[in-house]
Amino acid sequence: MAKRVRIGTFNVENLFARFTFREEYTQAELKNVVQDGWLADQTKFVLRDDKEKRLTAKAIREINADILALQEVENLDVLKRFNTQHLRELNYRYLLVIDGNDPRLIDVGILSRYPFASIRTHQFQRTSSGRAYIFSRDCLEVDIQIASDTRLPIFVNHFKSMIGGRDETMNKRKAQAAMVIRILMERFGPNPANEKFVVLGDLNDYMPSPGLEPLVGKDWLENIVQTRLNPDERWTHYYAGGNEYRQLDYILLSQALALALGNKDARPEIERRGLPKRATKAGVKHFPGVGDNKPKASDHCPVVIEINV
Repeated sequence: MAKRVRIGTFNVENLFARFTFREEYTQAELKNVVQDGWLADQTKFVLRDDKEKRLTAKAIREINADILALQEVENLDVLKRFNTQHLRELNYRYLLVIDGNDPRLIDVGILSRYPFASIRTHQFQRTSSGRAYIFSRDCLEVDIQIASDTRLPIFVNHFKSMIGGRDETMNKRKAQAAMVIRILMERFGPNPANEKFVVLGDLNDYMPSPGLEPLVGKDWLENIVQTRLNPDERWTHYYAGGNEYRQLDYILLSQALALALGNKDARPEIERRGLPKRATKAGVKHFPGVGDNKPKASDHCPVVIEINV
């Protein structure tokens, strides 16, 4: 029997934590520091930008996903602390982050109420020349154990950003999109349409895009934000530099999952109340504490859909 599950994605924008050191030390203490090094157990490990992270947590609580793909998480310890401090009532018992390729230490991860049946990283995939990694972060492949006889494969992504220019970075995203398709076909065969799975995450580009076309353009994947929402609702990110509202965040359902009983009419939900107030197109009453620029939950909106699995 199918189970109703809420599946989402959210770029939580620099979910970092750092050791905080005292501002002043005596000469004797400094001498000991030089000799012995810093003692981590005498410092305080705190989430960066606590006001913003409270808003990030508020957005996560509001969408109430059973399985939530995340982007821009520093590491698993940070996610555990964030979950303990801010999301305890959501009962996320299963957490996952695998350090990936990004030099800024922004990785993909998952919060889940269902256990992980298998985990596979694709961060070591290289270009044909072997000189570079294909994925800026990873394509994290996880089978979620929904029921004793039901596993849902999900593929969490965070493609190359448009920093440096959209056209200039397009080929990188195109290679990443093509590799995701290769991974899917290696897993499910040349025609994955009949298999149930989800590809999701921050793909860092908007359609039409030659960079995303190899993935988003497949007829056996449904970009539900585009197909199931009205045109003025089809955006998930606000870019202040160009006052642009675009879809950068995607939930792609396989054809078999999208057309399964009870799923054809399911509509995605986009939570915009955590955006900065300067994103006036949101047309919402923002969460208490949100500023014109900062603090905010993120420049991205969490996206979630409730479907039968």
